Amino acid sequence: MRLWKMTSKVDLRAAEEPSDGTPSRGSALVVDDDDCVRKTTARLLSTTGYAVVEAVDGEDALRNLEGRRFDVVISDISMPGMDGIRLLKEIRARDRHVQVILMTGVPTVETAVSALDFGAFKYLSKPFQIDVLDDAVGRAVRLSRLARMESRAAALAGTSREQVADALGLEVAFERALASAYLLYQPIVDGRTGSAFGQEALVRSREPGFETPAALLSAAERLDRLPDLGRLVRRAAAVDFAGSGEGLLFVNLHPADLTDPELYAPNSELHAISSRVVLEITERSSIHRVPDSAARVATLRQFGFRVAVDDLGAGYAGLSSFAHLHPDFVKLDMSLVRDIHRDDTKRRIVAAMTQLASELSMSVIGEGVETEGEGETLRDLGCSCLQGFLYSEPGPAFPGHAWPHGRRDH
Repeated sequence: MRLWKMTSKVDLRAAEEPSDGTPSRGSALVVDDDDCVRKTTARLLSTTGYAVVEAVDGEDALRNLEGRRFDVVISDISMPGMDGIRLLKEIRARDRHVQVILMTGVPTVETAVSALDFGAFKYLSKPFQIDVLDDAVGRAVRLSRLARMESRAAALAGTSREQVADALGLEVAFERALASAYLLYQPIVDGRTGSAFGQEALVRSREPGFETPAALLSAAERLDRLPDLGRLVRRAAAVDFAGSGEGLLFVNLHPADLTDPELYAPNSELHAISSRVVLEITERSSIHRVPDSAARVATLRQFGFRVAVDDLGAGYAGLSSFAHLHPDFVKLDMSLVRDIHRDDTKRRIVAAMTQLASELSMSVIGEGVETEGEGETLRDLGCSCLQGFLYSEPGPAFPGHAWPHGRRDH
């Protein structure tokens, strides 16, 4: 089996270690039961400046890890006895800083998901280019060393292990979160008839600590990776919704997504169904920070998209977008919906909002509805659509819904 695609000349003669005995680029443990693959990989890494130790299987690798610290472990997945996935779990139990790169000649979705779920830094399919391995090992070593340095600094400063772990592994964990991301959908129900009006796409991830949209968005903001997250959601939602009969598709946008050129690309998957798409702007940061935001939204409307503003009534943010964007839909913040049937002040506020929205030809959606009392009150106050656990929890494309209110004449 060929291990690499040879795209450049590489001297495979063993490299000498620096005169002081310290590896110039880092330490690596290569694990593979195939002698040829293991020795070739080790020689390549040695040639490029790494101090390399070889292990013939998972048990041998764990013995080498006892009392010795490596920056990176490069392991085959398919090995007799302890395979690469189990080895990865054992390594994680011993050392949370060492980075693990898994290789396989028989890639499958299941092994890729398992590798990411248990914290692999990279999953490589053989054959791969030499520069791909070199780049992956180099980045893994840098991350491992940074993690150890910051861990020591945090220990001296008295920072908790939880805070350190959260800060150190964010980039790698976010990559795993994107790799394991998926969409759920929650129905939006017509308040008069109880029929399905649309579906809101909600992103989730299987990566621990990133299961909620808020966690994913927070990490994306810190890492400047909002475009990656937004594109993933829009593409997946468009694929799920194409050809369905589920009314309108509500897709969340961070205000920063308005600056992403892909959002305006006519050949994107979402543009193909633009007449059925409502772009729901969730204002985690002020819409006014986006240059020419009103003009950008006007361009999207020309493409056929409609616009919704989320969290109306949650203070300045929602009201600011309401006035600035003139949306087609507004969604009431859950803080107004909760126990509205028992709170006269909330009823007065929502009544005023629905009246204003009606005068401006905007439809109001009450979200976060959990009880029949909340749903009935919102209907009486003029909410055209309702959304919440009372009707359906989020589910795979596309969940049905209940209509507990019965039919009434309006």
